Amino acid sequence: MTNRLTSGPPESSPVIQQFGSLANSRLKLSAQVRIKSVSALNRLLAHTMAIRDLYKKAHWQAHGSTFYQLHLLFDKHHSDQLAVMDTLAERIQTLGGVALALAHDVVEESRIARAPRGRESVTNQLSRLLDAHELLLEEARPLAREAAERGDDGTNDLIVGDVVRTNELQSWFVGEHLAAT
Repeated sequence: MTNRLTSGPPESSPVIQQFGSLANSRLKLSAQVRIKSVSALNRLLAHTMAIRDLYKKAHWQAHGSTFYQLHLLFDKHHSDQLAVMDTLAERIQTLGGVALALAHDVVEESRIARAPRGRESVTNQLSRLLDAHELLLEEARPLAREAAERGDDGTNDLIVGDVVRTNELQSWFVGEHLAAT
């Protein structure tokens, strides 16, 4: 008897859409525009998933004199990143793409540094989060402009309105806590 948890999906469960392909869409955007937006959005999704996980780790491992404030802040920022993540994935699917969803995809796609397994100081946690936000913002802004230039206003609006604004705000909050340490 095979162990379904380790042997993979049964042969009778074929993939209905390959990653990197596009399903038909009636959005009045060309396939070329949609594939570029899907690729950009998947990159931002991977970064967002990495940041979400950094916040949850920091939430679980917060300590010190600012424990309570940071514990709540990290949890709030985790929830905000989760909402951005969902919005990104839904836009990818709307454009006819396939959204990244698994941890190994994040590791392959995101350049955000992973935290060590051990517990870090508050200063290191905050610095790592601030670096992650800066990397994401550095990539998001040109991707938003490129989407606008291609006529993909929905993707541009999502990147600016959700990704950039959320990460700018969170970067500010983290930066203020880091300045206090």
